[in-house]
Amino acid sequence: MIRHTLALLLLATPALAEERPVISEIVAPQAGIESAWVGTVSAASEIDLGFLQLGTLAERAVDAGDTVDKGEVLARLDASDLDAQVRAAEAGVKIAEASLQTAQDTSDRVKALVERGVDSASAAESAANALASAKAALEQAEAGLARAKDARNQADLRAPLDGIVTEIHAEPGAALDAGQTVVTLAAREGREAVIALSEDAAAATAPGAHYTVRLMSNPARTVTATLDRIDPVSARATRTRSAHLRLDGDLTAFRLGALVSVARSDLAQAEITTLPVSALIAGAEPPAVWRIAGAERQLERVTVQLGPRAAGRVVVLSGIADGDEILTRGVNSVTEGQAVGRRLEGPLAGGGKL
Repeated sequence: MIRHTLALLLLATPALAEERPVISEIVAPQAGIESAWVGTVSAASEIDLGFLQLGTLAERAVDAGDTVDKGEVLARLDASDLDAQVRAAEAGVKIAEASLQTAQDTSDRVKALVERGVDSASAAESAANALASAKAALEQAEAGLARAKDARNQADLRAPLDGIVTEIHAEPGAALDAGQTVVTLAAREGREAVIALSEDAAAATAPGAHYTVRLMSNPARTVTATLDRIDPVSARATRTRSAHLRLDGDLTAFRLGALVSVARSDLAQAEITTLPVSALIAGAEPPAVWRIAGAERQLERVTVQLGPRAAGRVVVLSGIADGDEILTRGVNSVTEGQAVGRRLEGPLAGGGKL
């Protein structure tokens, strides 16, 4: 009877549960980050130009693509009204000058009569006041003439620097508001390549990074470039951010608007180690991952130093070694020393490219 009871107890005892399999990666080095983009050549600086006053566009002296020198006239407003205002202001100055001369002569004559006792002191005072008023009137007329001439000069839109006309925004006959853009002018000196970076690529890149830029119409023409800046806001339609690369070298063939291929030149040869971003323990400071160690497959928390991120992966600079098995899924639901099951086959940690 006892033997039967023991047998029943053994049958009722469940088998030890096998640990659930885990998703992990084996650390291995990979070739350095290799990324390429297509971009366009742009001016290092570009400005929109317009008139400071409203009016009708009478003449446009340039077309898109024209090269202009500093001070060259780009466009003109209809200046007939402005010319009339200048003529009226000039006439006002002449009248004020004549009035001043008359007041001066009167003041001198009255002063002489007062000295001879023929006229009164009050007459001399009145003449002096009239002279002061005439002087003030002349100053006012001269200021009005200066304003009229300044307005007339503003009817000519001139290039503030040596540049290239990249866009025309208005045609002769158009009614313009003050400040409305008429011409876009790109600086003749300085070129940059503009490429679109994903959010991950932008986060993995910092100003000062080096690139090789190749002219797509003539691949033999290459120059070096340095990342100058990345726009802080992404484009709504593409969710990408524009990166501006300052071009160095002979830029004769790199005309505005030319298509170029762009590649990182400072990371291509270095061997690096990467992990999926999902391997990072949430909120860990400093950053940490779980290493699966020993035959017992127990979890060890390992502190790591991180580098750039891109395409869902992150460069690991230190903390793990080649051959380490790193947990990449479910990292926030396990604990130190916990045993885990067998590894599900997956890509090597170094197998993905940034």
